[in-house]
Amino acid sequence: MKIVLAYSGGLDTSVLLSWIKEKYNAEMIAFCADIGQEEELRGLSKKAKGTGAAKIYIDNLQEEFARDFIFPMLRAGAIYEGQYFLGTSIARPLIAKRMIEIAKQEGADAIAHGATGKGNDQVRFELTTAALAPELDIIAPWRDERFRKDFPGRQEMIDYCEAKRIPVQASAKKPFSMDRNLLHISYEAGILEDPWFDAGALKNRDYFTTLSVLPEDAPDKSEYVTLDFVKGDCVAVNAKALNPLGVMKALNKLGGKHGVGRVDMVENRFVGMKSRGVYETPGGAILHFAHRQIESLTMDREVMHLRDSLIPRYAELVYYGFWFAPERLALQALVEESQKHVSGTVRVKLYKGGIHAAGRQSKLSLYNPHIATMEADPTKAYNQDDATGFIRLNGLRLRVNSAVNGAKSLLGGR
Repeated sequence: MKIVLAYSGGLDTSVLLSWIKEKYNAEMIAFCADIGQEEELRGLSKKAKGTGAAKIYIDNLQEEFARDFIFPMLRAGAIYEGQYFLGTSIARPLIAKRMIEIAKQEGADAIAHGATGKGNDQVRFELTTAALAPELDIIAPWRDERFRKDFPGRQEMIDYCEAKRIPVQASAKKPFSMDRNLLHISYEAGILEDPWFDAGALKNRDYFTTLSVLPEDAPDKSEYVTLDFVKGDCVAVNAKALNPLGVMKALNKLGGKHGVGRVDMVENRFVGMKSRGVYETPGGAILHFAHRQIESLTMDREVMHLRDSLIPRYAELVYYGFWFAPERLALQALVEESQKHVSGTVRVKLYKGGIHAAGRQSKLSLYNPHIATMEADPTKAYNQDDATGFIRLNGLRLRVNSAVNGAKSLLGGR
């Protein structure tokens, strides 16, 4: 049997690689997607082979991640439960897609992952597989009673690695778990399981400041940043043309410097429970904000309201793992249509954790100062007398309702 395992080199996946190989008598192929983890990838190939992998793939997918996953999601304005920029969620379908490609290339029988039975990632990996390669088997050890019996806690994993001489650096006292990529870094579990714990306290600055500083530690002087958009995509930062990957790297650096994009929330997992997560998304937060600013100038009102009504649904589809589902693709088609005229330049001001609008302009602007002005309209495009009929027609049903049911019914009988 040949199995492709999503591998990071950490304690969990190192144990998984060895355990699955032993239990299934399998040839193990380790796969790690380079989607912006940076130093976490050092020494990974040697570590995987030392743990028992016959082969390891370490594929740089950062350009594809930015271009084909992050940017389409940003064009949709997606944000989950009003706060979460979906950094982990949007990475999983890309990782699963590449795992499937490797499995087919290697003639593997199954793919395996280390997502727990309580989390969202198991769903994301497996729904992607259902959409792209339903013939592949899926091995999820955390849903296997044998695995949970062997490893009821983290200490048992550490002991297992020591006994097997598996090269990992781990501590039973690690205070939380982390997941990093180009869009964000997330922190959860451990000390964060107490929702009253203040992850933004200055004393915790060494824990939760991987991509950004705390606002208190940000510069005392604000900084202006310009972003150029073409059809909903940012194509330049401070007048420097960049591809999507370059945009993300540039804005992560700028946003991180000023402590923007920091989120601490209790969210609703797909499997039904609430969980607490802390996130740093500096570049993504700037892009989300600036994109909305250029839309406000160039997008038709009814198109905007229609697209906005679909944002919660789109965000849910990403969060739940339905990236390759037909309904997400259908929504994406509507999003692309809505972005045809979303082009122009936005200027934002970054200061102490805040992102502030400081200007927006576009050749495709629907904002007409002559119509909007409170002064005399030289173009005569808007006749204020017309508003009388407009209001009277909109009030017709209200007057009829009042005549039939009485105004008192609308005031609670008072």
